[in-house]
Parts: sequence; structure tokens; C-alpha cells
Amino acid sequence: MTATTDRPPRLLSIATAVPPEVLVQQDILDEARSLLQERFSQFDRLAPAFLNAGIDTRHSVVPLDWFRHPHGWGDRTAAYAAGATALFRDAAGTALDRAGLHAGQVDVVVTVSSTGIVTPTLEALAAKAMGFRPDVMRVPVFGLGCAGGVSGLAIARDLAVARPGAVVLLVAVETCTVLFRLDRLTKADIIATALFGDGAAAVVMRAGRGEDAGPELGRGRQHMWPDTLGIMGWTVEETGLGVVFDRSIPAFAETELRAAMDAVAPDGRVDRHVCHPGGAKVVAALETTLDLAEGSLDIERRILARYGNMSAPTVLFVLEAALRSGLRGRLMTLALGPGFTLSALPVQVR
Repeated sequence: MTATTDRPPRLLSIATAVPPEVLVQQDILDEARSLLQERFSQFDRLAPAFLNAGIDTRHSVVPLDWFRHPHGWGDRTAAYAAGATALFRDAAGTALDRAGLHAGQVDVVVTVSSTGIVTPTLEALAAKAMGFRPDVMRVPVFGLGCAGGVSGLAIARDLAVARPGAVVLLVAVETCTVLFRLDRLTKADIIATALFGDGAAAVVMRAGRGEDAGPELGRGRQHMWPDTLGIMGWTVEETGLGVVFDRSIPAFAETELRAAMDAVAPDGRVDRHVCHPGGAKVVAALETTLDLAEGSLDIERRILARYGNMSAPTVLFVLEAALRSGLRGRLMTLALGPGFTLSALPVQVR
């Protein structure tokens, strides 16, 4: 059948993956106290953040005892390369299976990741085991942070529209836990230790094929606020990346998100928001600013409780769960990330 660009891109499948190491939140608090209490005078004051984060368990590519020792760029990169590549294969393989496709049919791979740096990038490290063709187009994307799931979905969607009939695979993968540092202790580091986990999500999409079924992917949009570079991101330091995670994020979302949403979705037609659950306070702030009843973002809270904040893939975990639950109508995926940026993309489920 001849491919045409007037047929919208369809989400053919979505899948998620987590590493085998399960970290129970109370165990993380106990371990953090033993490691950090004597090094950081304000630890006891910040310790309740572990139990108030709305998180029960998280997953890590490294075992709990890995965090008891100092690590430099070499150790962190090795853990990232091995863990993220394995997660890439798991999530991508499952997504392709669900779409009834194999890796040799993939034309474009978009890889979103901001928690490590490897060259060749992750899709190249996974290529042989996956079975990608030598001519597959690789599009690695770094630096989007927590907004990476939605922004990556938008990038992959636009590539699908530009290449009708092409199979486009998006993989968002993060290993946040390997960035934990004993040599750098700030309030932001403690909060990050209480929130972040590891995981991956993959989406298979295609445009221009009339026989394809599945949710329709609308055009993604972003809104970047001026003078907000210091709210979220990384600093690059000798022993690793340093987290920039400002305490103002929930309050900022409450005061600024509504106007930005009106700009990126001017018609206001949303049946269900699908949000990145950055933390319990962020989820509550999203409900307030989006004029939602308390508890409306129930799927977001369940994902946060089970997996923690995995950065970029987390919103795709929420989307997978929302689709599996049978939600219909116009869904609006939302995530906030470094920039400081709102990323949004509508998903129409008929």
C-alpha cells in the first residue's frame, strides 16, 4: 500500500522495563542514614522526605551495597553502559514483540537518556543483540531530563510523519541511581536520593499506513520559561554529575503551569492528563494548577509508589498504565524538565 502523510502517526505499542535490583524505601532510608548522617548535619531534618515521597519501592541497576563506596566517572559510566543497555534491550524488545515486529524492521531509533554519557550511544551498544539493520537511522538525545519522555515522543512522532511508512522506535532509559555521590552532599542530593530510580520505556510508532490501529499521536509542543536555568539540571564535576533540583518546583508548577498549558493546548480539550509524577508534592501541585479533583492523578501516584521518579521514562510508564486501563478520549501527556520546560503531546484514543 502506498504510504501517505495524511494518515496520522499511530502508537503501535508501548512497553516498560526495570532492572532486577529492588530497593525498599525504608531500607534506602536506613542505608542513607548510616552513610550520610555524620557527613551531613541536616540529614535528620531532611530524612522525613524519604517517607513522605509517596514511594514504596524503586529499582536500581546496581545493588544497595554499591552505594557504600566512592565512585568516579569510570565506575559510574560502566554501571550506566551495562545497566542502560540491558534496559534498552528489554523495553525495546517487548515493545517490538507487542507490535508484531522485529528489530530488523525498525527504520529510526530515537534514544533519550540524560543520566550517563557513552559513545557509541546506547542504541549502537544494543544494536547487535537487538538485530537492528546497518542502515537504521540513530537519533540519540541527551539533556532533556524529566521532560525527555514527552519530548522524545514528540521528536519520534515528527520523524514518523517525515518518513511515511517508516517504523520509528523511541526508547527512554535512565539509570538515576548510579549518580549518587558520597562526596557531594546538598539538600538537593538528599531529596534526589529519596526520589529517583532506574527504568526504561519504549514506544513503536508509524505514520501513513491505513491498516495501522492504535492511538493517534498529535503534535508535541514545548514552553520554556525565561531565567529558569537554575531550577533543574546537572552540573558536570570531577567525580560525576551533580543534581540541580530546586525546592521551588512544586510551587512553580502551581503558579506557572496553567498559563503555559493554555499556550500549548489552546483548545483546552483534554479528557485525561497523563503526567510525569516527579514526586508527591509535584503530583498534588499538578492537580491544583490543572483544576483537577484531589486524587485524580491516581495512576501517577501508583507509578510513583512502585517505581519512584525514573526521570524521562516515568511518564511513559503512566501512559502505558493509562492505555492498559482502557482510558479513551483525548489524553494529554505532560512533563516538566530542565530548561525549565513544559513538554506536552496529545494522544487520541478512540
